[in-house]
Amino acid sequence: MQRRLFLAAAVLPMAVMTSALAAPGVASPAPAAQGAAGRAGALATGLVSVREVQDVYAADAVIEALRQATVSAQIAGNVTQFYVDAGDRVRRGQVLARIDTRDTDAQVNAGRAGVAQADAAMNQAKLNFDRTQSLVKQGFISQAALDKADADLKSAQAALDVARAGSTQAVTARSFAELRAPIDGVVSQRLMELGELAAPGKPVLMLHDPSQLRAVGAVPQFVLPKLAAARAAAPAMTAQVELPSLGRHLTASRLTVLPTSDARLLSTVVRADLGDAATIGLVPGTAAKILLPVGQAKKLVMPAAAVLRRGELVGAYVIGADGRPQLRQIRVGEPVADGLVEVLAGVADGERVALDPLAAAGALR
Repeated sequence: MQRRLFLAAAVLPMAVMTSALAAPGVASPAPAAQGAAGRAGALATGLVSVREVQDVYAADAVIEALRQATVSAQIAGNVTQFYVDAGDRVRRGQVLARIDTRDTDAQVNAGRAGVAQADAAMNQAKLNFDRTQSLVKQGFISQAALDKADADLKSAQAALDVARAGSTQAVTARSFAELRAPIDGVVSQRLMELGELAAPGKPVLMLHDPSQLRAVGAVPQFVLPKLAAARAAAPAMTAQVELPSLGRHLTASRLTVLPTSDARLLSTVVRADLGDAATIGLVPGTAAKILLPVGQAKKLVMPAAAVLRRGELVGAYVIGADGRPQLRQIRVGEPVADGLVEVLAGVADGERVALDPLAAAGALR
């Protein structure tokens, strides 16, 4: 009986404590909410603010190589061998492909035979000239015979020169059967298959130098005065190159505005050269944007890294008053300098956004 009373006395305080915790009006934070708040507090955030930033015009562009070459055939014949394929690195002068040489070999042999024939005729004409000259001195034949022998000698000499030139031309044509790389670089594309007929001027391979790339785009003519004024105010000013597919922003080493305009499109071509280090991982044909400074303006901006794009949805994780990120749909404008983007709607001045949208999404789980 005493043992039962002791157990009841021990259980009673625990029941009272449980009832107090569960009593109405006494709130206890959920463990999941506490974990989410803790993870949200560790997020790196950026400020949405109105700033006077460098106003830019984003010109659609594409990456291309400064040095590129198309290797074409210079003689007719079937391609008998490829020594490289797309993606292979090559050195200047390296043999890339070979064309059937049976026709050119025959031309080389014919050229050599023509030289031998002309050389024999030349020797015969020279002997005839010397013999005629001796007979004229002895008075046995007239001067007219010597003049004819001299003309025959000169004609034979000219025929020999023509034969030698033809032989050299045949040997040169024979060398065209080997297609060699004109530059150091990478094979961009193979335009023919083994056994296809190559013809003079028909492209066979394309090469480019991957260490020297640039972004090439076009800007409307109304942007040119603003761009010229901005460059006059800051001669050392350059442009930024944005690569949306790679999530990279590069600084152009040189900006060139071509001195001609397209009368049909009313646009002017601009080129933004990229440094050697910036070209790592880039290939010609990559879509890009050239961010051209055109002045100063006050804009509502936020870090471009905070923008989340999922198909047609453009949003950002805004840090709420409770410290937790909340996904909010926004509308953004053009990128501006220093890795910022203009915000047109969705957030207000002074709010903070998560710089890593994926980490913010994970903090809500």
